[in-house]
Amino acid sequence: MESERHPLRPFLPENARLLMLGSFPPQRKRWSMEFFYPNLQNDMWRIVGLLATGDKTHFLTADGRRFDRPRIEAFCRERGIALYDTAEEVIRLKDNASDNFLQVVREVDLGALLGAIPACRTIVTTGQKATDTLCRTTGCDELPVGGRVTFRLAGRELTLWRMPSSSRAYPRSVEWKAAYYRQVFTEAGII
Repeated sequence: MESERHPLRPFLPENARLLMLGSFPPQRKRWSMEFFYPNLQNDMWRIVGLLATGDKTHFLTADGRRFDRPRIEAFCRERGIALYDTAEEVIRLKDNASDNFLQVVREVDLGALLGAIPACRTIVTTGQKATDTLCRTTGCDELPVGGRVTFRLAGRELTLWRMPSSSRAYPRSVEWKAAYYRQVFTEAGII
């Protein structure tokens, strides 16, 4: 099996206070936009829309068939949210978007990401695979959903939060998932 390199550049607004790290993008055939969390079957932008505006459809296009990338990017720039993934290169063990069948070949260089966003003190992992990968590279202990740990890297103290997966394969409602994200977004000054 051939490995696959990350298809997107990190999204790192200079004012970022929060870095959200997923595992790795789904296959392009599942994308509704050229940006992070592009699959309409992923609830991330519904969670963020619900928290930011009270409307989980806020970041969908008018026809509901795509996520509205310009609106999402503007929101993330304005609120100081950086986005990337914990894996730079993976092997898909099955022909699907499931994290369960991703083999991480090369992890992200977290120090390099943080070097580009000096105001960032909060990191969020958005699912089990992302959390496992980041904990392995930072030496942090495994975290339960909603858990957090403080650690030092690149000369600064950081707080890592483990959020529930935003995938619809994780069988919880948008509202249930948003309750976890609300706490970290509030503490980081995002909402």
